[in-house]
Amino acid sequence: MGSVVDELERVLAPGRLDAGEVTLRRYAVDQAPVIDFHLPLAVVFPESVEEVQAVVRACAGTGVAIVARGAGTGVSGGAHATKNCIVLSLERMDRILALNPDDETAVVEPGVVNAVLNDAAADHGLMYAPDPASFRTSTIGGNVATNAGGLRCAKYGVTRDSVLALDVVLADGSLIHTGHQTFKGVAGYDLTGLFVGSEGTLGIVVGVTVRLKYLPRDVHTVAAFYPDFRQAAAGVLAVGRARVQPAIMELLDGGTLAQLDDIHGSDLSTRGRSLLLVQTDGFGAAAEAQVVREVLLAGGAAVTTEASAEAERLVELRRHSRGVEVDDEYRVGEDVAVPRSRLVDYVAALDAMALDYGVHLKVVAHAGDGNLHPTFWIDRAGGSVDAGDLERLQRVLDESITAALAMGGTITGEHGVGQYKLRWLGQEQPEPVREIQRRIKELFDPEGILNPGKAI
Repeated sequence: MGSVVDELERVLAPGRLDAGEVTLRRYAVDQAPVIDFHLPLAVVFPESVEEVQAVVRACAGTGVAIVARGAGTGVSGGAHATKNCIVLSLERMDRILALNPDDETAVVEPGVVNAVLNDAAADHGLMYAPDPASFRTSTIGGNVATNAGGLRCAKYGVTRDSVLALDVVLADGSLIHTGHQTFKGVAGYDLTGLFVGSEGTLGIVVGVTVRLKYLPRDVHTVAAFYPDFRQAAAGVLAVGRARVQPAIMELLDGGTLAQLDDIHGSDLSTRGRSLLLVQTDGFGAAAEAQVVREVLLAGGAAVTTEASAEAERLVELRRHSRGVEVDDEYRVGEDVAVPRSRLVDYVAALDAMALDYGVHLKVVAHAGDGNLHPTFWIDRAGGSVDAGDLERLQRVLDESITAALAMGGTITGEHGVGQYKLRWLGQEQPEPVREIQRRIKELFDPEGILNPGKAI
C-alpha cells in the first residue's frame, strides 16, 4: 500500500499529497450519513490534467481505488472514502479557462465554484442556470458528478441540461473529449450525458463546457402562506394549470419555517404553517407574477407583494432550509421525486408515516418539478438513543421510499445514489437494467478502481 503513496509522491509536485491524520479524516467523508467509514491512504491535490492522469496511472494495476471529490457538499456518500483508496481532490483545479459571451458558453476546470462562474458570467449579462442550495461552495465538477439540480431547475433544468462537453480521464489514465461546443449536436452516442450523474464511477471529469443562459432583466417573487402544507402543494398545481412557468417554485412546511425563525430571527411561522415561494423572471416577470398572485389568492393563500429586499431574503432563507445540522444516524434528509400531480398525496403519506412511527418530520421541496426533501429525525439524549428508535427511523425511511416509487417517483431527484441509497436502487431499477449498468462500468473501468461501491 505504501508503494502507491511513494509513487504518487514521486510523480506529483511537492505539496500535492497529504497523508496526515487531520487531512485524511477531513476528506474521508462528505455530508451524508456514514455507514462504512474508512480512512484513505492519502489525499492528493492535482493542479493539472496531467497530474490527474499521473495519479490514475500510479493506481492502475495496484488494486488501490480512486475517489474523486470536489467540495464535499454531497449528501449521499458519493465522495466517502472506501477501503484501500486514494481521495483525489479537484478543488485546486479552479480556473475558468474560457468564457465566450457571443457563443454563450464557458469552459471550466472541475474545481470552479458554482457562484464564481455565475459572478463571471454576470459581467456579460449571462448566468450558469443550475443553482444547488450549496452554490456558494459546491463545484461544477461535483455538480456534474451528481447531476445536481437546485432552485431554478423548474425552468432551467438540472446540470445535464447545461453541459455541452466534457474532458474525462479514464481508468487507464487516457484523456478523452466528449460532446460539442454547439448547442445542438447528435453525432454518435451521448457519452457526455452518460458521464453526467455517474458519480465518478466511469471517469474523472477534468474539464466542463457549459451552456450559459441570459441573466434575467427582471425578477419578481411571490410568497404565499397557507394554513397547512397540503393546501400549499395544491397551489403548485394551480400555478401549473395557469400555464405560467416560474423559475423557482419552492415549498416549506411549518417545521422548516419554525426552524428558520429560530436560526435567523425571522417571523415566517407567524404568517402561516406553510410557504409557497414562487419567483418569475425575464421580460414577462411582472405579468407572470400577477397571474400567480391571482391564482394563489383564489386558492385561499395569504399572498404577499414583497419589495425586492424581502424577496431576496425569502429566497436566501430557503437556501438555508436544511438547517445547521448534518445528516447522521439520528437525522436523515431524503431526496425523492414524484409526479407533480401526486405531491399532495405524497405529503399526506409522509405526515401519516411520521405519526405512525413516532418520528419528527420537516419537508422542503422543489415543487416546480416534484422533488421533495423530507427530513426524518428522532430525539437523543446525551449523544445516545434507544436502538428501537433507530430501527423506527430506518423503517420510516424505507416506507417513504416505497411510497414514492408506488406513486411513479424515484429514490433520488438530484443528490445521486452514492453509497447511502444503494439499498433502495433495486426497488426502482429491475435487475436487467442494473446488469447493463454494471457492464458499462466494467467497460470503462475494468479493474473497478473508480469510486467503487457507489451509484450502481
